[in-house]
Amino acid sequence: MIGLGYRREMSDWEMSGVQADFFEVAPENWVRRDRGPLHELIAAGRPVYLHGVSLNLGGSSPLNLDFVRAVRELMADLNTSVYSDHLAASGDAHQLYDLFPIPFTRAEVVRVSDRIRQVQDVLGQSLSIENTTWYTNIGELSEVDFLSEVAERADCGIVLDLNNVVVNHKNHGGHDLRGFVQGIDLQRVSYLHVAGHEWDERFGLYIDTHSEPVERVTAEMARHLHQTLGLAVLLEWDNDVPTMDILNQELTCLRPSSTM
Repeated sequence: MIGLGYRREMSDWEMSGVQADFFEVAPENWVRRDRGPLHELIAAGRPVYLHGVSLNLGGSSPLNLDFVRAVRELMADLNTSVYSDHLAASGDAHQLYDLFPIPFTRAEVVRVSDRIRQVQDVLGQSLSIENTTWYTNIGELSEVDFLSEVAERADCGIVLDLNNVVVNHKNHGGHDLRGFVQGIDLQRVSYLHVAGHEWDERFGLYIDTHSEPVERVTAEMARHLHQTLGLAVLLEWDNDVPTMDILNQELTCLRPSSTM
């Protein structure tokens, strides 16, 4: 399956024209809102996955378990078992809705995996964690080893973001996309994320903007994993959302029969 992140810019679109097999939404936007648009997608045979931004798995403040219970209710309402969030911190004193890196240390493996298990106990099911982009970090582990050890100790799934791997490799070196994928237990991967990124002269870094077409190497890996392992692929386009035609072209490029 090839999916698309549902964004508010699409609220007045005729969604039957979007060539996606499933959609992904942030639960924070739907726990207390009319879910009619999501039920319409589901009724049309296109499932809805939940991908959050506020669990703050890497933070130090207590987890918001009331929110986790609200997500559990939302999952039941939408008849979905797919819920993920980021392997990152997103604010302690205040919810910042931004993502901050976790030090790649074994002490953090233990601490963060315990927090993930706490969330899973409330959900009554497995959570998936996404590898994120980061612009500075410390620790004795590589990123791929850190992600793998957290997922193993927490016994959780992984949303493998291929674009984030590419951005981190361009900025910091380390594992390239192929090496990173080879270092992951792919049996734990729930599905894949792909997106585009940009070079920012101000910082001298590639930035994970989700505002450009998917890079060739990312799309090729996504198609390979989709074709060989049956992993679903989700296109994220969050900023400067283009027309439906352009998004459909991007979705087509992710299907195994496509050649870029």
